[in-house]
Amino acid sequence: MSAFSKDITDLMRTCILSIFWPKTDIIDFFRDNNCTKNELKDVEQAQEELKRAQIVDKVFNKLNNRADKGLGQYRSMLKSLIEWDTFDPYFFEKLKKLNKEEALRNISQLKVLMEIRDHKEKQKIKDRRKVEQERYDKKKSLEQLNNQFMMLYQGKNEQGKTINTQERGYLFESFLRDLAIYDSIKVTDPFKITGEQIDGAIKFEGENYLLEAKWHDAFTSTEALYKFGYKVEGKFYGRGIFISVNGFSADSFKALIVGKSFTMILIDGADLSQITGGFITFSELLDKKISEAQTKGKIYIDVTTMKEKIPH
Repeated sequence: MSAFSKDITDLMRTCILSIFWPKTDIIDFFRDNNCTKNELKDVEQAQEELKRAQIVDKVFNKLNNRADKGLGQYRSMLKSLIEWDTFDPYFFEKLKKLNKEEALRNISQLKVLMEIRDHKEKQKIKDRRKVEQERYDKKKSLEQLNNQFMMLYQGKNEQGKTINTQERGYLFESFLRDLAIYDSIKVTDPFKITGEQIDGAIKFEGENYLLEAKWHDAFTSTEALYKFGYKVEGKFYGRGIFISVNGFSADSFKALIVGKSFTMILIDGADLSQITGGFITFSELLDKKISEAQTKGKIYIDVTTMKEKIPH
């Protein structure tokens, strides 16, 4: 797959072949746009045997096989081609190997194609931002959030309908996103990466935190915390927030603090009740818990007393 759509790269190819005649000039064009020795070595070594179009195809193929798909090089070449205004009279006029009108027509088509593409991409971004903004504009009131949370405690949805354990888990994740949005905290939906399901992530004071949300009848176990810790540690400067409505088992808490390698803070239902009750904001709660974890190594505190919660 190319960094750009096939119609654009095909037209780039046509433009290059309509601007340059000598194979060395084609190679120099690639070199001037930061194609590396790796992209150019094959065509440099075999340029006598290769046709002009084959040189372009081979370099494009090399760029497409890069991890970054050669995006920087493609963008640089596009800019060069769109702004091109040098037509060697020796090949265009004397030898008539190339046709200036054709070259200008190809360049004009490339400009139009890029303008269409850029407009579509900008519109996609605009539409996505609009949807995100609407989500924050339609945020629930604190009273609605409190009612939503209390209904979950009763095993019901917001309409008062009885729900099963799995449904409550999904609605709990939705509640947490609504709670973050209420406090203007940037939050993502759940997502999957290779071999892992992530309940979501929030961005707080410039840092990203993975979320794990559990609504189990029992305390959250050591195994669940270890699994989440593994997810967090596999990320760049990984940090996590584990939310368990019914708290954490004594064994799981002890297992976390023994190693002194803290990658997460712990939040329970009592903490969330403080937020929905209007006694503290989500941002204030996060600030207090993160501060205590970073400065004192306390990952599970009662924000009303600032003392560590120690499960029994």
